[in-house]
Amino acid sequence: MTQFNQFDAIAALQQAQKKAFIVNGAVSADVRQQRLQQVIDLLVECQDELCAAMGEDFGGRPVEFSLANDVLGSLASLKHARDHFREWIGDSPRESVKPFDMFGATAWVKYQPKGVVGVIGTWNAPVFTLLSPLACIFAAGNSAVLKPSEIAPRTAAVLADAIAKRFDPAVLTVVQGDAAVSAAFAEQAWDHLVFTGSIPVGKSIMAAAAKNLVPVTLELGGKSPVLIGESADIANAAERIAVGKALNSGQLCVAPDTIWVHASQLEALIAKFSEVYAGMYPSVTGNRDMTPIVNERHLARVSGYVADAKARGARVVEVGQAAGEADRRLPFALVVNPPLDAEISRHEIFGPAVVLRTFDSIQNAVAQINAGDRPLALYYFGTDVAERDWVLDHTLSGGVSINDVTMHPALHEAPFGGVGASGMGHYHGREGFLQFSHARSVYSAGGHDPRREWGMLPPYGEHFLPMLKSSVTA
Repeated sequence: MTQFNQFDAIAALQQAQKKAFIVNGAVSADVRQQRLQQVIDLLVECQDELCAAMGEDFGGRPVEFSLANDVLGSLASLKHARDHFREWIGDSPRESVKPFDMFGATAWVKYQPKGVVGVIGTWNAPVFTLLSPLACIFAAGNSAVLKPSEIAPRTAAVLADAIAKRFDPAVLTVVQGDAAVSAAFAEQAWDHLVFTGSIPVGKSIMAAAAKNLVPVTLELGGKSPVLIGESADIANAAERIAVGKALNSGQLCVAPDTIWVHASQLEALIAKFSEVYAGMYPSVTGNRDMTPIVNERHLARVSGYVADAKARGARVVEVGQAAGEADRRLPFALVVNPPLDAEISRHEIFGPAVVLRTFDSIQNAVAQINAGDRPLALYYFGTDVAERDWVLDHTLSGGVSINDVTMHPALHEAPFGGVGASGMGHYHGREGFLQFSHARSVYSAGGHDPRREWGMLPPYGEHFLPMLKSSVTA
């Protein structure tokens, strides 16, 4: 299929949904609930198929992780939206224009669906990054076209088939294909576009959307830091970081990327982290509990980061031994104080490795974090409340977890999203509903207009200008 035909085919789907959206008019609460329930039922009925497909796409991803992250994670978003959206959809009364409010003028904000929303998912959470935002999209009364990642084609096919059997394509449909299809997808005149993925691709998505002035929600990533205060329990911090970083072998957008620890606590952190990680994964090659790197390109990328750091003289502590890279499972690499121009220092790792950096004062660590791009997540460990609050006040990230990692995205009542280079916009909860709604201001005049009798209309009387000037106050 040529690029033109790809664009044309996606445009036809988008236009069909837009036409249906206009013809059908306002989407009732009952219809919204029915759509959300249909997706919930789909996940319940197709969970085994979807988990098997995700396992195949990764070359051995544990079914437990696929079920917990993608199926149950999506279900949590969908159920929260289903159970709460009726609280979100009502009009919001606002103060009217003075003095016309004395004569019965009123005002309110009406939350209306934007229309047709395009969603481009990513490979590391190939179901969640499509269906979690869909929860808020449907709650707001929109229709949607989903574009799964080409790196997870089996999952895309299963999801597309399941949706086609249960939904009118005028409400929800799936477009499959390679990066060229994603590019054509991003160039459509959506009413809103959601993208989850890397920062470089996010920039190209935003540039494409700008051609049609399409508003975007970008869920990107970055080098999410962990700050371990001197008051922290090092053993507890090491365990929680090891558990969180091990999820999907570090292939998560909120995975810890760089750990900042006081120089006096470095060795204790390395020892405990290694102990915990080795306890979870006593072997590497063929370990069914460990997610492989998704493909050879990403395997070479992560391995290259570690090799580059070694070549530049950085200390590397590897946990676990692998019998080659045949199954794309790697030992975990702790890279200590690599040069700032090393590949692993410059790029999001997105794999089983982490940078450890030492500090003499947490203020210096925060200064170095703030010198870089704003991350999707930031993590703080410690019992010093004043220090914790100082860190929160002097940093900016998409979200934060305190004394744990990767937990704040599970807050379905709170918005999930990035800031700056880690993205814009959000979903989850009422804030997600608002993201995919148009907040429409409405003014309703009262039964009497006093402007003429008050001399406020031409020809102006002698008292009108003094009255205006008397209103110019501090």
